[in-house]
Amino acid sequence: MIDSRIRPVLDALQECILACEHCASSCLQEDNVKMMAGCISLDRDCADICRLTAAFLARGSEHGKHLLKECIEICQKCGDECAQHDAEHCKQCAEACYRCAEACRSLAA
Repeated sequence: MIDSRIRPVLDALQECILACEHCASSCLQEDNVKMMAGCISLDRDCADICRLTAAFLARGSEHGKHLLKECIEICQKCGDECAQHDAEHCKQCAEACYRCAEACRSLAA
């Protein structure tokens, strides 16, 4: 059984993964893909660290707390990057990243 303190964090991590994957794919459809390269790169990094963090937390790994710190940092950076763009998928991704960073902070504390 997953600890009730972890469930909301796992939900936020999953939401962030989905938002980042959608954002990266949508950015690849933009007219100026080169301009979106930084966003795409951070989306991919963020989705990957969220996946890894979720797996470690779900299995109760002693290393989960270490990953939370990295996840917070990358989610914040990804959110900041996405927030700079006008596309709706970027705005939604930024919101998911910020929520995820906050959820991870609450568990890391």
